[in-house]
Amino acid sequence: MIPNSLRRPTRRLSAVDGTIFYHARRVCKYLLASLLTCLPLAAPAESIDRVEPPFWWTGMAEEELQLMVHGRDIAGLEPSVTYPGVTLLGTETTGNDNYLFINLRLAPDTEPGRLEIALRDSGEARATIEYPLKARAPGSADRRGFDATDAIYLVTPDRFANGDTANDSTADTLEEADRDNPGGRHGGDIAGMRKHLDYIADMGFTQVWPNPLVENDQPAYSYHGYSATDFYRVDPRFGSNEDFREFVDAARKRGIGVIQDMVLNHIGNGHWWLRDLPAASWLNGDGTDKGEYTLTNHSRTTLVDPHASDSDRAAFVQGWFVDSMPDLNQRNPLLANYLVQNSIWWIEYAGLSGIRADTYAYSDGDFLQQWAARIHREYPDFNIVGEEWTRNPALVAHWQRGEGAQVSGGRLKSMMDFPLHYALREGLAEEDSWDSGLTTLYESLANDFLYPQPQQLVIFGGNHDTSRLFSQLNDDPALFRMAIAYLATMRGIPQFFYGDEVLMESPKERNDGIVRSDFPGGWAGDDSDAFTGKGLGGHQQQAQETVRKLFRWRRQAPVIHSGRLKHFSPRENTYVYFRYNDKDAVMVAINKGNEPYRLPQARFAEALGDSTGGVDVLTGERHALEQLEIPARDVLVLELD
Repeated sequence: MIPNSLRRPTRRLSAVDGTIFYHARRVCKYLLASLLTCLPLAAPAESIDRVEPPFWWTGMAEEELQLMVHGRDIAGLEPSVTYPGVTLLGTETTGNDNYLFINLRLAPDTEPGRLEIALRDSGEARATIEYPLKARAPGSADRRGFDATDAIYLVTPDRFANGDTANDSTADTLEEADRDNPGGRHGGDIAGMRKHLDYIADMGFTQVWPNPLVENDQPAYSYHGYSATDFYRVDPRFGSNEDFREFVDAARKRGIGVIQDMVLNHIGNGHWWLRDLPAASWLNGDGTDKGEYTLTNHSRTTLVDPHASDSDRAAFVQGWFVDSMPDLNQRNPLLANYLVQNSIWWIEYAGLSGIRADTYAYSDGDFLQQWAARIHREYPDFNIVGEEWTRNPALVAHWQRGEGAQVSGGRLKSMMDFPLHYALREGLAEEDSWDSGLTTLYESLANDFLYPQPQQLVIFGGNHDTSRLFSQLNDDPALFRMAIAYLATMRGIPQFFYGDEVLMESPKERNDGIVRSDFPGGWAGDDSDAFTGKGLGGHQQQAQETVRKLFRWRRQAPVIHSGRLKHFSPRENTYVYFRYNDKDAVMVAINKGNEPYRLPQARFAEALGDSTGGVDVLTGERHALEQLEIPARDVLVLELD
């Protein structure tokens, strides 16, 4: 039954204009944003404060669209639509009277326009939603995702560059800027990233991956982006939704695609859902409305272990990541569909070229299948890279699908190559022996037989969750140079962490605030400026130039993008491998020893073929292969004749 309080004149509301009572929910601004203390807020009885997605497009491959409508006591209202090509399929409710899910079908010939959805009580309209249907951008479905022709530059937006000081703190968010606090907000934003797109392009990168930009309105430690409080809003301290869209467009004009970091597994405990939970089953954990939950056991092997207990497997997927990140129950079909549509909305709205899926394996397996298959259906050449943080290559291989294979089991084209990440850092830093040092790096590549598409793995020396590469290599410029040459020439899709090119440092043990330190020159008054080179030390300048030369060269090197790989077991502190195709060949020789290494040409004859010499990519110097010496503690990247 509809309460009498709802029996009022019709109100016409726009889903585009955002939330009518958005600021009312900020009553919690000065309260601890937690599940236990932030209580549901009452809005006027006839109000509809949210419709999500806020708009949609005609001509999508999937014809069905589900709207989540939130407002006071609206579950009993009956919607009606009269729009050519749009059919009302029905509604669903959750037990919370403040939510109504409206199911629509958009026929392929539906024209863009404004769809009116009348919400009625006993036949009398009480509210009308004006819902925009937009036209898709030409060629949207045919967009190319990132692949091995690309190189990715990973940015923590809050720490890269402050392009707009006016949004460092905002009236409608909890945490204010405090650059002196390593775990606080420092003011970096979308404007700062956009300002320095030319720098990213000049360094040779063709994709940029920012850590999540959606609203993280947490009372503290909110800068990193992994505690979403609104899935459809860019955090205002980074800018607006339109700022992000314009950033993607500006990047595209410079030959750079944008990969959006998405978190499917969890939210922040300041998410607006926590003030009015859509359903008792919306979150994982028993009695989550009382704050009762268990933390994940992180036992990622349970998903493939034939001997694993059901309880351990459930604890991995259904446990909370941390106590401030409620775990989403993707077995709830309404929530699952919400997340699927949200991902597609951002791809279409912003013009993305890829997604990086955080904590991929922690999500429900059936949901991941639905999510990945739906995105693939809308964008067949799109790419997603999943995070499975493990040293075990078999676990990474489990999540990758083969070339041309249909999406199954939530498997993706690309995965983060954590096993090779560890092998690179440890193989260069360790002393060399029959089972350590360069041998670690060599033997790690033998695991490629496990992967359906090793060339589609994303390889990296560091990211926002690891120590800085230079520090892990004992602050050794020579080892850093070897690592960069390896990343630029190895199979796969290289990903580079902002600031590594100027030897930014951190403790070896995990320390997120220091790892994600401010990029030099991103703030007015910085002592040094990595964008221009001002104030950088000699080793920093050399490292930056090494990265620039190698990745600019890689951009135009098909033999690295798709060539085959042949490597030779390390000897005398030296590791040699080749990338080659029917036309070109590149030899990479790493010498960790303290003495020059004379290349035994006969040993590598099967890879050298008829080549008699090559040009060093870094120096431009030509070397004859006969009696070629690899300098001590150095690396050569030779384009062979």
